[in-house]
Amino acid sequence: MLYGIVAAITALFLAAVLAALLRVPALRLGLLDRRQRQRRVPLFGGAAVVLATCLVAVAGDWTGIAPLGDGIEVLLAAGGAVAALGLVADVWRLNARFLVVGTAAAAAFVVPYAETGLWAGAAGVGWITFVALAFRSLDHADGVAGTVGVVTAFGVAACAAVEVMDGLAVLLSVFAAALTGFLMHNWPPARVALGACGSLFAGFLLAAAAVTARAGHDPVAGVGVLLALNAVAGADVALVVLSRRLARRPLLRGGADHLAHRLRRLGLTAQGVTVLLGAAAFVAVLVGALVHAGRTDARTVLWVGGGALVVVFGLLRVAVYGPPRARGRRPGRAGRPRTRGVRPAGAGRAGGGAGRGSQEVRPGPRPAPGAASVYAPRRQPADQLAPPESQVRKAGRSASPQVNASLRVRNG
Repeated sequence: MLYGIVAAITALFLAAVLAALLRVPALRLGLLDRRQRQRRVPLFGGAAVVLATCLVAVAGDWTGIAPLGDGIEVLLAAGGAVAALGLVADVWRLNARFLVVGTAAAAAFVVPYAETGLWAGAAGVGWITFVALAFRSLDHADGVAGTVGVVTAFGVAACAAVEVMDGLAVLLSVFAAALTGFLMHNWPPARVALGACGSLFAGFLLAAAAVTARAGHDPVAGVGVLLALNAVAGADVALVVLSRRLARRPLLRGGADHLAHRLRRLGLTAQGVTVLLGAAAFVAVLVGALVHAGRTDARTVLWVGGGALVVVFGLLRVAVYGPPRARGRRPGRAGRPRTRGVRPAGAGRAGGGAGRGSQEVRPGPRPAPGAASVYAPRRQPADQLAPPESQVRKAGRSASPQVNASLRVRNG
């Protein structure tokens, strides 16, 4: 018990210090949150959470004060691999399929197949992958993913404590403390961002711990408990998928259509949105933990699911997409020609002004009727330099559109 308190305090301050220190190199390297349009927010906050969690947990296991156990060591190693994959995604743009495949491969090593069975274990791999990607999607606003992650970590730790999994409970407590230290810099307005590194690690660790704690129980009630523990992240994914399908937008195309974005359009402040989503996560996680501990009936999770559906369909009515852009070629600017030069001969009326799409030319001498060619040579015989009286240009007449303004023409 004493070690758990000391470890949590250490992880909190270590994450806060690392987040402040890693912010400077992230700014110099240009590793910024691409979703931020007005402020420069570096992405190494997730790396600070991962380092603080792993260092404190490994130190407790290495010293023998708080052994993690075989399964927990594998879980921590797999979570570190997912965090490394997310860090690569923060530095370079990776295709979403690489994140899905890599997360699923890591999840395949942490599912307890001996207690779940093959088919339930395969479903557990899919669930862990889904929650990890859902937390990455939940990291769309300052403080949201960190707040929901802290609340969920305490709920899953309570479920692990009910199953007498002390190592897992300590790991989750350390992780919750590290997220709290990170929130010191991520609370709106944020100075650091979680990024794919921290959000994938958070979702993977929480989902894998919940599957491990729930293994061996009733699978039907287990589905309800897992849904309640991650109700906010699941509602955000459902809202985004439904809204983009109804608007006929690509699912992988980013947009301001998540939970926090719609709540901001309703008039809430950034801090108010974070508090509201954290309170919603607390209610859902509390129901899931009580159902897991047997303190309440399993049908209570239906209220959580019903409430999530009401929120999703209610926020679907909030307009977040602008009018569709006109397709096709964009018209040219008024008063500015599209091409340079003049129209070819025969394209317009003879002697008329410049037609549409042509360039206005400088007034010049008009060729006399019967002239051989308007494009006379630059050097002409001396007897042809003085034009006859009938070929002198009269004032007030414009030049022929066939004369190129860039050429210096002498009358022949």
